[in-house]
Amino acid sequence: MRRREFIKLIGGATAAWPLVARAQQPAMPVIGFLNSASPEAWAYLVTAFRQGLKETGYVESQNVAIDYRWAEGHYDRLPELAADLVRRQVRVIAATGGSPSARAAKAATTTIPIVFTVGDDPVKLQLVASLNRPDSNATGVALLISELGSKRLGLLRELVPNVSLIAVLLNPDSPLAKRQLNDLQEAARIIKQDIHILHSNSEDELNLAFDTIVRLQVGALIVGSDPFFNSRRNQIVALAAQHQIPTIYEEREFAVAGGLISYGTSLADGYRQAGVYVGRILKGDNPANLPVQQLTKFELVINMKTAKALGLNVPLNLQQRADEVIE
Repeated sequence: MRRREFIKLIGGATAAWPLVARAQQPAMPVIGFLNSASPEAWAYLVTAFRQGLKETGYVESQNVAIDYRWAEGHYDRLPELAADLVRRQVRVIAATGGSPSARAAKAATTTIPIVFTVGDDPVKLQLVASLNRPDSNATGVALLISELGSKRLGLLRELVPNVSLIAVLLNPDSPLAKRQLNDLQEAARIIKQDIHILHSNSEDELNLAFDTIVRLQVGALIVGSDPFFNSRRNQIVALAAQHQIPTIYEEREFAVAGGLISYGTSLADGYRQAGVYVGRILKGDNPANLPVQQLTKFELVINMKTAKALGLNVPLNLQQRADEVIE
């Protein structure tokens, strides 16, 4: 063989080596991220989810891909979105944004692992057999959201002790609505507080709800726990400010956006833990053996700027109990 032909042969083989190596590399795993709300309102929670993944060695677009599906507050879209992720044969489904997403994912597959974030008891939701041993393809994080309505009522009464009528805003489509309502009605009965229930599951209905609040001369408002309300955070905070309604919310981001006060679990920490669980499953852990995580840390945040704008004097002992005071 001539020297020139030998060099050409070796050069061609060398050029082919990277192609062969790439062909032999395993495909990047794909996570299906299913959420009942919108990407704009959930951006900080997606960041927390990615942080959890990173803690287990996974970085989006480097060694893992995430396929996002958003229902934009339309819970009836979730079953088809979940089915689409199953058809795509994702490795894990992160069913976030409450029990509607978790139920849709659970109904769509019994084989693909599911990591959920829910605000109610996942055993009662029939997502797992027990908290310590899920014994199914699903596990995740329980945020204990639905049991905090009575606490929010008490905090609101500390801020506006002489209010005669308090409104409660709930999403009638939420699986948590009935439990939240029962909790609040019982708490209101004990302290002899009149409450008025309002329902909303659309942007237009939110405006109508605040029109009713003004018409009934409601003195304060409790916004129920629901992903739809979280996705309309800025609208709700703006309406409460416009109509000068002292309002308590479920999560810190409402207070940061200008809401008066918030009390609830740290959703960001819950999403971070969900990311950790997804990463562990990608590494080989069986969801049936991963206990459901229960968040027990609660955050009280007070926006003093908003309190001043409303003409409220926040009791010193309430300020001292707060985890964060926004000046």
